[in-house]
Amino acid sequence: MNHRLTPKVALMLTLAPLLWAGNAIVGRLVHEAVPPILLNFLRWAIALLILLPLAGPVFRRDGPVWPHWRRFALLGLLGIGIYNALQYLALQSSTPINVTLVASGMPVWMMLTGWMFFGVKVSRRQMAGAVLSIGGVLLVLARGEWVHLLELRLVAGDVFMILATIAWSLYSWLLTRSKLPQQIRADWAGFLAAQVAFGVLWSGAFAAGEWAVGSAQVQWSWTLAAALAYVAIGPAVIAFRCWGAGVQQAGPSVGAFFSNLTPLFAALMSSAFLGEAPHGYHLAAFALIVGGIVVSSRR
Repeated sequence: MNHRLTPKVALMLTLAPLLWAGNAIVGRLVHEAVPPILLNFLRWAIALLILLPLAGPVFRRDGPVWPHWRRFALLGLLGIGIYNALQYLALQSSTPINVTLVASGMPVWMMLTGWMFFGVKVSRRQMAGAVLSIGGVLLVLARGEWVHLLELRLVAGDVFMILATIAWSLYSWLLTRSKLPQQIRADWAGFLAAQVAFGVLWSGAFAAGEWAVGSAQVQWSWTLAAALAYVAIGPAVIAFRCWGAGVQQAGPSVGAFFSNLTPLFAALMSSAFLGEAPHGYHLAAFALIVGGIVVSSRR
């Protein structure tokens, strides 16, 4: 596949991190109201209900999903069952700055995954882009003062986020390297619904395990209902649609650099919610991250 980064593709790969930044903030806000694994299950169960009217025919007995159910089961496990659950779980014990810092290693994991499992060579431009992009993320996390990075300490949540990042790297590569028929790839709703359906089964099984150990108490409220609506519609349906289409067009390695916009957007959103104006280092970090994207995508 010939990968190209057009303005439309760049917009899709930017919108997804923006929505995912909101997902991280909302997940943190409700972390005491609903257990992380159950939150992930409820999120994707609602998303599946939204997608079914648009993609119901793909699940017919003679539909295109069943001959490739193993592939969709794997995509659902990595991208929905594991990644999102581990992200919500990480927010239980780790600080947002640590979780974001760990996730900023996505370009490196994406390149390593492509090299180790898919035989993709890593160019010098991609390495330079990785340095620029991660430098921008670190600038945001350090709040303009590098000494703050020395204060970070890894906890269980950071380990969960490392595992989540590896799972997402594998998921992104499988999106482009699978031999699924064009019939279902061309139907974005059906393609996503097939992944979500299997992801709901995985996340439901994980939530049942969480419930079995007695840690699934829920504090229902209108705030929680609004949070579930947001994470199901925005970061799930819309963001996954944009990310899936964008990665197929631009390639997983380039897409990984766009994922580094997530902590930048999260920082800006946090500033907005806290009533703090953005600082100069936000602009400098944005320039570094965008510079990494441009350098890595050039031929």
